[in-house]
Amino acid sequence: MLLCLNIFTNSFSKGIPQPSCIKSERRALLKIKQQLKQPNMLANWKAGNEDCCQWVSVFCNIVTGHVTELQLGSSNDTIASSRSNKAGSWKLGGKLSPALLDLKHLSHLDLSNNDFDPTQIPDWFWNLTSHLQYLNISGNQFQGKIPDLLTNQASLVLDLSFNNFSGSLPGISLNMTVLDLSNNVLSGSMSQFLCHKKHQMKLEVLNLEGNHLSGEIPDCWEKWRSLVAIELCNNNFSGGIPSSMGALTSLESLHLRNNHLEGEIPDSLTNCTQLLTLDFAANHLSGEIPPWMGERLSKLIIISFQSNRFHGHVPEQICGLSSLQILDLSHNNLSGNIPSCINNLTAMISRKMSRSKISYNTSKGCFFDNMALMMKGAMLDYSNTLGLIKLVDLSDNNLSGEIPEEMAMLTGLLSLNLSKNHLVGKIPSNIGAIKTLECVDLSENNLSGKIPDSMSELSFLSYLNLSYNNLTGQIPTGTQLQSFSASSFLGNKLYGPPLPTPKTLVPASNIVGGQVDNRKQVDWNFIWMEFGFWCGFLCVACPLLFTNSGDACIRRILHKLKIKHF
Repeated sequence: MLLCLNIFTNSFSKGIPQPSCIKSERRALLKIKQQLKQPNMLANWKAGNEDCCQWVSVFCNIVTGHVTELQLGSSNDTIASSRSNKAGSWKLGGKLSPALLDLKHLSHLDLSNNDFDPTQIPDWFWNLTSHLQYLNISGNQFQGKIPDLLTNQASLVLDLSFNNFSGSLPGISLNMTVLDLSNNVLSGSMSQFLCHKKHQMKLEVLNLEGNHLSGEIPDCWEKWRSLVAIELCNNNFSGGIPSSMGALTSLESLHLRNNHLEGEIPDSLTNCTQLLTLDFAANHLSGEIPPWMGERLSKLIIISFQSNRFHGHVPEQICGLSSLQILDLSHNNLSGNIPSCINNLTAMISRKMSRSKISYNTSKGCFFDNMALMMKGAMLDYSNTLGLIKLVDLSDNNLSGEIPEEMAMLTGLLSLNLSKNHLVGKIPSNIGAIKTLECVDLSENNLSGKIPDSMSELSFLSYLNLSYNNLTGQIPTGTQLQSFSASSFLGNKLYGPPLPTPKTLVPASNIVGGQVDNRKQVDWNFIWMEFGFWCGFLCVACPLLFTNSGDACIRRILHKLKIKHF
């Protein structure tokens, strides 16, 4: 989640002259190398090369010469790798060396996305958190329990994600700024971690996604007012959304996807006016979508409420969200009409290239949001290109009425999914004005009329489903619509490519010689059927003629068939 950090205050590029490193720290670095596999990545880490400040991935203070940063992460997505000069894409392995403790002035340590032995982190390693400002050991195979981290004096960015840490959540000091424990096997409740705090916590980013945490989300967020982003997706949380989250007035991103949450959206969230992302998808939330969202949360870029139990109408107030780029209300019980004011979603009108990523600023820099979205019939994860997605998905509800013509005014839209509703009327005639459309799904409605000719002008369209409606007429010709399979048009009264041509009788004029008189054409299929019937009948009837009872039986059958005895 953390991709851009502003913490390099004492380190400078290799192009600026620096004093030679401290001898004791050079010896510590050589000990660290001895415990590592793939040492060729650190080829210039050798005793004969005295100035360790010039060693690959080592950064020193320009004044004192003390080692302040070790950037040994292998990921190309981090700022660390972009500033280092590692050759190739090899990963470090081996063991962690206690010589790290001899680097007394170390403030930044990045060991992310390597291949260390799947062992428990040694107890001495956690002592590093008392003076580090940044520690990233994500994407390894470390396991065991995480101890309470209460000793750090400086504000700390801690990323332990994508490992195999187990046990309960650790206690943290009030100086912790960013905590990413996502995608481990942590379990238990959040209560001890979150509640009973005497002082305001300085934590700005909390990411606990992809663990086995359970119980209710505690209703004690009042001491966490610095939070900018909360990520609790893919756990086993139950109960409701706590009303005390309304105290988080700096909150910009709230992800609660894929839990077992129920109840209504609390009105207290009206206080979270800085929100850009609301992701409540795949829960059991109910009630109506609050109209105040379109009035109080005016900065929203993403609303994802899919796969819940919301009912009622789509509130017209949502049309006031001029920054909204993603509206996903699919798989609910919403009814009524699609608001005709939908063209007021001006962020979906612009065709100008948006920023590819949606980022959130913290005191330590920024992080990039991510989201799972249904696109082109598949659930896809978006992060690096999330800011480019403009989507409306109202599928699998009970919406009725016509598709408003104003929908075609969203000329920056990439994906439109209105399938599995009760929509009637025609497809908007000017839908071809949405030149950016890549995905259109209007299937399983009651739409009628012809497919608009303008739809053949959607040159970027790569997914189309109009099946099971009441559409009629010829499919507009053009290379675009004919490139889709026939399944995109099934269940209608359409004809033309790509649908198969129905079988027809050969016209009489096409008979060899072309000579046809005015008499009716002979239906040979009927004649052969008649011939087969009488052959079968005679095979049974003839033996019966030689007996009196058989003759009587034959007479009764012929009488019923109204055929004279022969």
